[in-house]
Amino acid sequence: MAPSPRFGTGLPGSPDLLRSVFRQHAAGVAVITAETGGRPAGFTATSLNSVSADPPLLSFTIGTGASSWPAVRDSEYLGVHILGEHQRELAGLFARSGADRFGPATAWSAGPHGVPVLDGVLAWLVCRVAARVPAGEHRVIIAEAVAGDPAGEGRPLLYHQGRFNALRD
Repeated sequence: MAPSPRFGTGLPGSPDLLRSVFRQHAAGVAVITAETGGRPAGFTATSLNSVSADPPLLSFTIGTGASSWPAVRDSEYLGVHILGEHQRELAGLFARSGADRFGPATAWSAGPHGVPVLDGVLAWLVCRVAARVPAGEHRVIIAEAVAGDPAGEGRPLLYHQGRFNALRD
């Protein structure tokens, strides 16, 4: 079947094309945390996906050049936190390179398996890492939920067009 004249051949695949297309995709905002060597680490992720309900698996990606990669690489358990629209500053803090992510402005405590669990989130999970799959200069992390709490209050924070946004009705 020939391509429709309406669409033509499209643009060639490239990093710029992928980034441009995904700017149109609204994604939920999560913070992934880990503990390694007695120190907490974490980063903001918009690549969080549900993989399977049984067993309860999820996935996210992380660049191998990211400051949190060594902690994610070396940890058996990770924290996954779904942020609310009231947590734009927290999302920005965990997205900023070189920031003191677990400084005085961040309320957290050690959760199951010693994983840092953030306060005030919409929901959180502690997950056991099942796989770290190479994907270019990133790794796709597949993890199984072992504990959590979905009972936070508020509305989800979204990432769209390079900014953190609130959900509109």
